[in-house]
Formats: sequence, structure tokens, C-alpha cells
Amino acid sequence: MTLAIPPYMSIVDNAENKTKTLSVSNADNKAQREMWGTVRAYLQNHILGVSEGHTAILRLVGVGYRATIEPTALTKQPTYPGQKFVSLKVGYSHPIELGLPEGVTASTPQPTRILLEGVEKEVVMQFAAEIRAWRKPEPYKGKGIFVNDETIKLKAKKIK
Repeated sequence: MTLAIPPYMSIVDNAENKTKTLSVSNADNKAQREMWGTVRAYLQNHILGVSEGHTAILRLVGVGYRATIEPTALTKQPTYPGQKFVSLKVGYSHPIELGLPEGVTASTPQPTRILLEGVEKEVVMQFAAEIRAWRKPEPYKGKGIFVNDETIKLKAKKIK
């Protein structure tokens, strides 16, 4: 896990406070100020990921919606040794099999919940978005795959 810092940024170490500060060479330059906050947020996510880890909880809401973690897949080949697969049954005629990215672990505490854990927040949330894309929450019945604390406002039926 690496993060490339632009050449106009520097990390200053303060020994007496035991803190590190991110600074830019020219605070008047708009592009440098914009990247200042972005790089700081990326650094914070990397530090938090290494110390605590990032998680995403997916809820499968719908009749018959289930998820399992499988060591092998019927339709896909593993991209790295020991890769596991998430198998989704979400109303299609066949199960959907998605390979876990490297560095992400998945578990199913309940058949309708998937817990994704990993060090890199970007990878964990991107994989959660790929799973969610198979059944986005719909506003009429409230069915779909919800990520973390996502909610939707239900709409009324269309009356002629």
C-alpha cells in the first residue's frame, strides 16, 4: 500500500509534539490548496486502514436474496491463489459469483448480510459498489442491496 505525494508537498515532523504536518510549497496556488486537503484525507484513510481497518456492511433486502462466501466458483477462475468468491442469489436465474479483491476479506454473519473488511478503504468500498450494482435499492418496494447505513425514501404507487 503506497501513496504518491505530489512534489510540491512535504511532511514536516514535529518532535516535541510528536506530530506530523502536511504542508504545500505555495499556499497561494489554488491547485496546491485543493490537493492539500485531498492528500491529507488519503493519508488519514491509509493510517486508519493500517491501524483499525475499514469495513462495509451490505444488507440484502428482498424475498429469497441470499449471499454466501465460497472457496471456488463455477463460472470464474481465481485471479490469485486462495481467492474466495461471493455468491449472490438476488433474483436472477443463476447465482452471481464475484471474486474478492486482494486484501479484502468477506464473511456472512447472516445469509442476508455481507461484511467486507480490508486495509484500503478505496478497494473495500469499490467492491461494495460492484456488489450493490447487481440490485440497486428501488424506491417502490424497498428491495435491493444496501451499503452501510444507506436508506431510501419509499414512493407511493402511481395512480391513474
